[in-house]
Amino acid sequence: MPRPALLAVSHGTADVAGARAIAALVERVAEALPDVTVRAAFVDVQQPDAASALADIDGPVVIVPLLLSSGFHVHHDLHGIAAARADAVVADPMGPDARLADVLASRLRGLDRDGAPVVLAVAGSRDERSLTDAEGMASLLGERLGRPVELAYLAARQPDLPTALGTTPDAVVATYLLARGYFFDLAERLSGEHPLTPPLLDDLLAADGIPSPLVELLLARYTAAAARLR
Repeated sequence: MPRPALLAVSHGTADVAGARAIAALVERVAEALPDVTVRAAFVDVQQPDAASALADIDGPVVIVPLLLSSGFHVHHDLHGIAAARADAVVADPMGPDARLADVLASRLRGLDRDGAPVVLAVAGSRDERSLTDAEGMASLLGERLGRPVELAYLAARQPDLPTALGTTPDAVVATYLLARGYFFDLAERLSGEHPLTPPLLDDLLAADGIPSPLVELLLARYTAAAARLR
């Protein structure tokens, strides 16, 4: 019996480098699952949209959010389109997860600022579930680094990034974003003179642009959700 298809759904971005990085991540996932049909879709900005892409796939489908936390896009958009099909299921979002903490920690090592206070910059959402996820990710990164990590939001919540950096003037900023785009540009502006890590997917630091923990994480999300279909 064929394994369920995998529909990888990201937010979408107009940034060329960001879009290229997301596409490369989906390609790596497809290479790791040669017996699975893997497709990409988006909830905004890019095409195909998630609903259209799902309609084009026959048979069981696991929708894997390429999104770092729960929120409107996961619970309204993705669960909304899956609800109309008995053979579709939505996997958990990417975060929080210890593998993301590993990638964040590796980005911070690239700044060569061991021991400096860390502010984790997240996109932010009004959905309360995203707050729990952001706090969980800050806790995991703190455990990984062995020191506290402060949270800051780029939109929707407080403290915003300038406020958080105002109370920790020697801090470095860990970017909790998947790829380059609007929010990374905003983080660069708001960070000022503070060192800022690149996004989780960034071809400036990794040889192939795709850290293997991110691929492993998505494979795990797919496998767990596929088991629910069976």
